[in-house]
Amino acid sequence: MSAPGTSRERYQALAREILEHDRRYHVDNDPIIADVEYDRLLAELRGLEAAHPDWVVAWSPTQRVGYTPVSEFAKVVRAVPMLSLDNTYSEADLREFHERVQKGLDGAEPEYVVEPKIDGIGIELYFTDGAFTRGLTRGDGRVGEDVTSNLRTVRTLPPLLAEGRTLEVRGEVYLERAALGPLNEARAAAGEEPFKNPRNAAGGSLKLLDPRLCAQRPLKVLLYELVDGSRVCATHTEALARLRRLGLPVSNEIRRVVGFAALAAQVAAWAERRDLLPYDADGLVIKVDRYAQREALGATSKFPRWAIAYKFPARQATTRVVDIEVNVGRTGTVTPVACLEPVELSGTTVARASLHNWDEVARKGLRRGDFVLVEKAGEIIPQVVAVLAERRTGDEQPITPPAVCPSCQAPLQRREGEVALRCPNQLGCGAQLKEALEFFAGKSALDIENLGPKLVEQLVDEGLVKDVADLFDLTIFTLLPLERMAEKSADNLVAALATAKEKATLSRLLTGLGIPLLGTVGARAVAQAYGSLEAMLAVQPPARFATELPRVQGVGEKMAQAVADFFGEERNRAVLGKLVARGVRPTEPQAAAGPLTGLALCVTGTLGQPRSAVQRAIEAAGGRFVAAVGKGTDYLVAGAGTGQTKLKAAAKHGVRVIDEAGLERLLRGSPVDDGSD
Repeated sequence: MSAPGTSRERYQALAREILEHDRRYHVDNDPIIADVEYDRLLAELRGLEAAHPDWVVAWSPTQRVGYTPVSEFAKVVRAVPMLSLDNTYSEADLREFHERVQKGLDGAEPEYVVEPKIDGIGIELYFTDGAFTRGLTRGDGRVGEDVTSNLRTVRTLPPLLAEGRTLEVRGEVYLERAALGPLNEARAAAGEEPFKNPRNAAGGSLKLLDPRLCAQRPLKVLLYELVDGSRVCATHTEALARLRRLGLPVSNEIRRVVGFAALAAQVAAWAERRDLLPYDADGLVIKVDRYAQREALGATSKFPRWAIAYKFPARQATTRVVDIEVNVGRTGTVTPVACLEPVELSGTTVARASLHNWDEVARKGLRRGDFVLVEKAGEIIPQVVAVLAERRTGDEQPITPPAVCPSCQAPLQRREGEVALRCPNQLGCGAQLKEALEFFAGKSALDIENLGPKLVEQLVDEGLVKDVADLFDLTIFTLLPLERMAEKSADNLVAALATAKEKATLSRLLTGLGIPLLGTVGARAVAQAYGSLEAMLAVQPPARFATELPRVQGVGEKMAQAVADFFGEERNRAVLGKLVARGVRPTEPQAAAGPLTGLALCVTGTLGQPRSAVQRAIEAAGGRFVAAVGKGTDYLVAGAGTGQTKLKAAAKHGVRVIDEAGLERLLRGSPVDDGSD
């Protein structure tokens, strides 16, 4: 698309075109251009903005993420308060509400709008001449907090309307259920407390002081009310249609009904439909549609008389615990799962429920044979929320944590400060093996081509591979008897294993071993400190790692202890010895000389290319890629989503903060100018 007129006009037309593509992708789920074409348009826009910074408009697609964290959110008093809704829980209560409405309308038959009550965070948005200018949380209804910078990062919220209107709208910010699991996995890997549910995650995200962190959370927004809509529309339904025409996200699940019979039928229909929504909904909101009737009905000091919330029945069921299953994950975490007498819950048959960890079992006082209350609460695997001790007969049996791994019989361990029990036999435990092999073969580790999940499963099930070292014993002759294994495929895998053996570096091997707390950056630091696998095996006693490694830039005490624990486990050392015997003897290359020689760089946030590619570029230029900001760090490369912790550490240690463009100049050997700070 090209626009007539001046280059400034071309710039604004291009920005509007990209916003339209954003709406089609994030709101309508109906993109009309390929990703590569979208990236080309965005690159053109960024080029124009770099060349003409005075042209940049606040609603540009590039301005979603601010770069200045705030110390606190300003309090704002709103002109029209956001009232709460009264609740109802049954058809009888709903009929009472309807009769009150009818009475207030002198017997007239009301028209209702029924919509899902999203279990999210209430917000109010302000648009001025079509541009998004302010966003507030609900707060206490009268006073809200200004979270504009965070709301700008929400992809389903357009920064510019299709028309230059000035208006106020209300809605909910939420997180879809499917997004909670990956988010909590990332938090657990970072040692942070997982969110309890999607609403908890949405609220925590919206209150982040750094909008770049908020931008990393897949928040969405749906709008349900045009404030002062009676000025321009006769009904709420018309107002919602108006919001849609302006490009604002409105639920597709909203229905209009007339009279109580239709209302009751619509509410009953949601008993089966609620689980089909991608987000949590704890009920329905029922509103009188006509604004004139709303005005006639008025409000109490707390609630509008023209609306009510119908709360869904609790997602709970009672059943009995028949046994406790012990699961072992890839990293050796041993967790309890309750095996239940099957029970219907939210449209599915539930026979298992999460117990999280053994401390949780003790806290609940759970016993085998107990009757329990289970709840889905938006999770894929139901949870035990309460033990019904009053139903005990005396035949229930206490539950004690296992002392050894149920798969390999290795004694279980618990690290200081952790609640998780772990099997330390990472390289020889059958329960961990399949996932461990896939991780070992991954691109960030040994990058073994042609070794996918299905083949890994066959190799383990047939007994051909009992640990990662056994991979290097595979031959064409041992592979050919496997189902669907052709000679060419077998030959390719053997060749890939030979290549991995030859090209593996120590840091990639350490990453692939899945040592707890040791990621790619930490593995690089450890590898540079010792140089080779054989040198690390020669460290005696292995407990020395715990005292030696904290002196290495980028390695903390917990990471050092994890390495010491791993190399101190005889089963792990046996597998490492097998690797060496099979010719897997990786070393770590010395840092190359180049424009970054002698410099240590920490990279954080989201950049325009993968972190691994940035690391390779820094190391190829002679620099050291470090995981944490400290006294020895020269530069912090800050991308979108940089956290407060690293920025504060940079300020504390006098570390210069640059952006990705600044890094590119350093890699070329050019000085970093003031514009990149």
